[in-house]
Amino acid sequence: MTSDIHTGITECIRNVAEEARELYLDKEVPVLSVPVSPLTFYREYVAPNKPLIVEGAIQHWPALHLWEESYFRQKIGDVEVSVTVTPNGYADAVTDGKFVMPDERKMSMSNFLDELDRPDDHRVFYIQKQNSNLTDEFSNIISDVDTQIDWGTEAFGQAPDAVNFWMGDGRAVTSMHRDHYENLYCVVKGWKKFILIPPTDLAYVPYELYQSACYREKEEGGFEIVDDEETGKVPWVAIDPLCPDLDRYPQYRHTRPLEVTVHAGQMLYLPSLWFHHVSQSHGCIAVNFWYDMQFDIKYNYYKFLESVADTVSTNKS
Repeated sequence: MTSDIHTGITECIRNVAEEARELYLDKEVPVLSVPVSPLTFYREYVAPNKPLIVEGAIQHWPALHLWEESYFRQKIGDVEVSVTVTPNGYADAVTDGKFVMPDERKMSMSNFLDELDRPDDHRVFYIQKQNSNLTDEFSNIISDVDTQIDWGTEAFGQAPDAVNFWMGDGRAVTSMHRDHYENLYCVVKGWKKFILIPPTDLAYVPYELYQSACYREKEEGGFEIVDDEETGKVPWVAIDPLCPDLDRYPQYRHTRPLEVTVHAGQMLYLPSLWFHHVSQSHGCIAVNFWYDMQFDIKYNYYKFLESVADTVSTNKS
């Protein structure tokens, strides 16, 4: 690729990001006190792919006042739930140059709560099974929440693909990534802090290929990292927004992250393909609804921008 062409494409990519900020993206995530109509939600937030906080979306949920430790022990204390364990709180994240997934196990809800009550310096527990675990493992308390967000379901034109229950240690962190889902994320207890980057900044979010691996807890204590030879290498975001290595990835300077904290009783609409990094308070509880995104012309544009950015990056290196 010649220098002039490379420069021209780089400028076009920069214009995409800058014009998105100037024309329609908000400098802060807007907050609404009550839900809007499905039509307004779709027209003003889903179609333009813009995040939103809604304060009054789940105020009617019994879970807001019922979901305490004593309630869980009484209602589902003996129920086996899927739990992930890591030595550092980072599951599905880059560690020691590998993409490392957590150690997964089954334990009773009471045992999980015991672990949260007495945090271990070397083990971080998190309920984060993203397979609609609320409707499966937590079916005994599902009546405490809605199984779908009615105005979201109408706006998206479909029922949610998955409804997930999240609860865990305050050290648990979700590394930066993106999903092919429209996400309605509801915090029931505590808070979640999101760092968000729009899809129009994707050219500035570095990816690398990493050997897939997983944590395994050793009998004598501690963890080892075991390569997953069957999966091989996987692409993953190469930068931690909490401490970005700008010497290695200087292009990240061009991103304009948004930070938002979602408190108990609030819902975040996290649009499809937005990059997000998540941290939380200790014992935070959340329920999220994943709706499959529409693979329409916006997705075509997104994949085109991704391909162009990859081409520029490859030729530059």
